Amino acid sequence: MNVMRYQNLMVGDGLSDHHLYPFACNELSSFIDLGYSRLPKDVKAFIFRDCLTAFRLLPDMNTPAAISAANLLLKSVESAFPKQKKNLAIVQFKQAKVALKRRTKSHEEHIDTPSLPQDILVQIFSLINVSSLLSSSQVSRSWNLATYEGSLWRSLFDLHFNCKIEIHIHPGFDWREAFKNECIVYNSAKMLRSGRGYCSNCDTVVWHDNFKCPKKQCQFESGKELLDPMLTHQVVNYLLGITSSSDESDSVESGSEESGSVESDSFESDTDDESVPGLWARPTKHTERFHTL
Repeated sequence: MNVMRYQNLMVGDGLSDHHLYPFACNELSSFIDLGYSRLPKDVKAFIFRDCLTAFRLLPDMNTPAAISAANLLLKSVESAFPKQKKNLAIVQFKQAKVALKRRTKSHEEHIDTPSLPQDILVQIFSLINVSSLLSSSQVSRSWNLATYEGSLWRSLFDLHFNCKIEIHIHPGFDWREAFKNECIVYNSAKMLRSGRGYCSNCDTVVWHDNFKCPKKQCQFESGKELLDPMLTHQVVNYLLGITSSSDESDSVESGSEESGSVESDSFESDTDDESVPGLWARPTKHTERFHTL
């Protein structure tokens, strides 16, 4: 059963995706830190394999978020894996770091990428999801500037929050900041942090695709309905087969380190203090509210 659950999570798919890679590494770290000792050997073997894959793919990712997540994963590996597997993973990580340095140096010396006009960058960025947009802001100064374009964040705001709240727009209104604030209030921030959502149509934990199930059939059937968000500790509980334990959920969350997270004390208290009836239970949705910015 644990093996089937792990396979259903498709961690490998997350590792091979450029913007999901940090989330997948963080998830592996949580599996190791919070549940490795309780997992059967066959699941441990899958986790070990995916850790090696994560380190092997690191040079292809080459973003600050990816490097940070890989370093966090290495710490988890060093603290929990048996000696032989730990040594193999460390060797793979060191080889990846060498390849990453060589690739970065080669890129700086031989590739001179011309800067695209800002309007073209904005047009391109309008086609990608939130996680990719945030990653793009770290590429260069011109890309960072383009990602602050208000029209991008207004479109995202309309997509995720327009039907839920009422806002007052004024001159100089910052749509990016408005989107960030609403993410803190709603569970969407946690979706961005974990990359996971629960799809009620296929009854599966999935890597969300711009807050949608990646399966086309589910997207068609759900229409504009967004996925229910999931925290990393809920995914760990799912893998462990924990179906009812609010106390364990809280303790798991408190022990988990995640990089690049968007969170606040008030936001955490909205959900984590509530009783979690079980991992499979769809996370409690907040009632709709009206908010004036």
